[in-house]
Amino acid sequence: MALTDRQPTPPPRAGQLPLVQAQREDNPTPGRRRAVFLDKDGTLVENVPYNADPTRLRFTPYALEALTLLSAFDYTLVVVTNQPGVALGRFDQRALNALEQGLRELLAAAGVTLAGFYACPHAPAADPNFACACRKPAPGLLFAAAEALDIDLARSWMVGDILDDIEAGRRAGCRTLLLDVGHETEWRYAPQRVPHARVRDLFDAARLIVARDLDHTGQEELPCAWTLGA
Repeated sequence: MALTDRQPTPPPRAGQLPLVQAQREDNPTPGRRRAVFLDKDGTLVENVPYNADPTRLRFTPYALEALTLLSAFDYTLVVVTNQPGVALGRFDQRALNALEQGLRELLAAAGVTLAGFYACPHAPAADPNFACACRKPAPGLLFAAAEALDIDLARSWMVGDILDDIEAGRRAGCRTLLLDVGHETEWRYAPQRVPHARVRDLFDAARLIVARDLDHTGQEELPCAWTLGA
């Protein structure tokens, strides 16, 4: 059941800090990064089909606040996105590169650093036996990012708005969160397509991630995006 009838997570009042309960993470790999992998269209930014124009980028509700919170807790932020518009001739690689740069600049203006932007330029394969290794639900983009950025996939999360994102994350060995806003329409279930949890927006996701991973005793007040740097 989608959460489209629920309102997005409201921001706390000025000076108010959200309380979250956290759990100790198990067997971290020393020296390797923990990351949050983010689908782009429909998760980080509003979905505009085949858009390659940076001026049309609009963040989903509380996306910047979520990334600010995750950045404050040293998560490596990586976008992993299917961009079949390249293969279909809707735009070229140069336009996709410009879109990436525009996204990076928008995030930087909000004080958020994007560590990586990994895009599959291929169209869906007519025959699954000839599908590429990078188009989600395949995990190739996550594997590539993990190798390049020294990411510990077992300590990382994949957040997306459809079950292909969830499958890609599980196949890569990540924990997964479904942004349950009504974008999934097929609901083809399999064990690898079941999210670890569902969330209503990215700030909801960020709070859950920090709560699961942060090492603390009892309850602890966590800074939220509206108070960081204040």
